[in-house]
Amino acid sequence: MTGFRLGYVPGVTPAKWSRMWTERLPRIPLELVQVSAAEAPELVRRAELDAVLLRLPIDRIGLHAIPLYVEQTVVVVPKDHVITAADEITTDDLADELMLHPEDDVLDWAHPPGRLIEDRPARTADAVELVAMGTGLLVVPQSLARLHHRKDLTYRPLTGVPESQVALSWPEDQTGELVEHLIGIVRGRTVNSSRGPALPKTKAKAKPQPRPAPQKKPRRRR
Repeated sequence: MTGFRLGYVPGVTPAKWSRMWTERLPRIPLELVQVSAAEAPELVRRAELDAVLLRLPIDRIGLHAIPLYVEQTVVVVPKDHVITAADEITTDDLADELMLHPEDDVLDWAHPPGRLIEDRPARTADAVELVAMGTGLLVVPQSLARLHHRKDLTYRPLTGVPESQVALSWPEDQTGELVEHLIGIVRGRTVNSSRGPALPKTKAKAKPQPRPAPQKKPRRRR
């Protein structure tokens, strides 16, 4: 039977939803495909993926997108940086700091904090390497900070900046039953929810009937 290809961007963990899919639709394989944030929307438009878990904002032309949850924004710093003395950081704390702004940045900035380094790294992973070298600091969603964890780096929550929003996206003209099942899973609907399509029913096994107790034969009179 044809499977379902679900893409996901770095930092998003679809394992729980994948397990639920397998429990509810065991005959339809779910293939998980990690993709970059930049290419995710186009892969769905070209039908190379049936749906994708990505971060908003995106160009929604030809796509549906339903927000699922919001990620906390953090600043990644060397472990010996003075900022680590605080439990939480504000944008004012970064005013004099050199900041890295990778080209694959997923946050919707109006004015990024700090003094931006003009030479922008291409990827978040490259920016993390530069933080470790002492070149600058980096602001990312918390899941990306965890993904690129290093022993010589840490991070602190950052207030007063945009948060990233993870969403499920799929083509506007491809909202079939499998997509509806996936929507139900990521939104936490139960199997018996009336809002989703009906799952194929399995025949219940007939319970074995107890055997009748053997009847005693009447004794013959002599």
